[in-house]
Amino acid sequence: SLLFIVGHFQFAIFHTGATGDRFIFMMTKMVRPMNMSLRFVVLLAICAVRNVAGFAVPPIFLAATASGTKAAMSVTSDLVSTVAVTGATGRTGSLVVQELLKRGVNVVGLVRDMEKGKQTFHNAGEKLKLIECDLGSEKEICSAVEDCDAAIWCATGFSDAPTSPFDQVKKLLGLALEPKKSIDSVGIPALANAFARRTDDSGSNRFPKVIMLSSAGVTRPSWSDEKKQMFPGSADIPIIRLNPFGILDIKAESEQKLRDSGLEYCIFRPCGLNDNWPAGSRPVLSQGDIAVGRINRADVATILVDCLTEPEAVGKTFEGIGLAGYPPAESIGIPLKRLKNDSEGLPSLDALAATYSTMQQLVPGEKQDPSALAMGQTYEQLDKNEVGRLGKRGEENAEAAAPKPSS
Repeated sequence: SLLFIVGHFQFAIFHTGATGDRFIFMMTKMVRPMNMSLRFVVLLAICAVRNVAGFAVPPIFLAATASGTKAAMSVTSDLVSTVAVTGATGRTGSLVVQELLKRGVNVVGLVRDMEKGKQTFHNAGEKLKLIECDLGSEKEICSAVEDCDAAIWCATGFSDAPTSPFDQVKKLLGLALEPKKSIDSVGIPALANAFARRTDDSGSNRFPKVIMLSSAGVTRPSWSDEKKQMFPGSADIPIIRLNPFGILDIKAESEQKLRDSGLEYCIFRPCGLNDNWPAGSRPVLSQGDIAVGRINRADVATILVDCLTEPEAVGKTFEGIGLAGYPPAESIGIPLKRLKNDSEGLPSLDALAATYSTMQQLVPGEKQDPSALAMGQTYEQLDKNEVGRLGKRGEENAEAAAPKPSS
């Protein structure tokens, strides 16, 4: 009977990837009807884990979670009390704030416009505190996050907010001439420094202190010509070809500043943010900046919040798409565990080629040719040979396509 039970536990570990406390919980639930003691259950767990050690690591593209489950909500509020969110009134930042509040976490929302913040969160309650903060000022950032356990960076040096033509020209020229003054490249290292100055003996350093919302594609403009030719479905897409005002270069520089800070961090690079893509899709994570596709902002917010309490998120950079039609997994911890730490370097070209081959099959639409897209054109329009909102490929209205600076 013992061998039979251990065999079933081995099967469960191999097929679910369950580890640590989650696996112990799973086994306890399984054997409870047998009236076994918890001590015996733990002994079985140790035997099972030892016997299954050494299985090969799965590929670097991994199905993850869009969770927001009751378990995740409970764990989040137990492990983090207060979290700062920059860009709190933005389309993704506001969803992050809502997700944190839903999990019972206190939120400090850093905003540029207090009036807009009050309008956006007029029913938020006492767990949300809004602070007007200049993200280009390290002093203001340090003061704003003084009582926070961690921070999620959702701000950007670019915004879609409409401005007058004169303001657009001034800001665009200012950013193009002085990229180091964008809020990404100034605010992110300042935020990291604010947390790095503290001494913490609580053990919470096993979790990310700063989680950065970046973007897929940030490294691709700097790829060699050979690498671009190897992965045209990743390198020859509109945002990479145009890279308006160096937005991707600024993001990449900001990422590196966070890595160099020495703080516990996590960097998430979602692919195309699309509010019409089904929410609750299963995220598929990958590394190497190869992924192309779509993901709903609500799922992005969930992933960012989930990473707050995942030790396996520390020191890792990864991309993500939403796989529509597949239910979310229970935990993001399992796929995160299989990702490489940034300190280990980039995946090999062979690993990237395998990931690329798979991810290209998950691209939306029927033609599945991202390199044929024009800026502003959807995969569905490409299938129907329809011109996108910014014109034909190679003739796009670059001014309309360029993100607008918010700093």
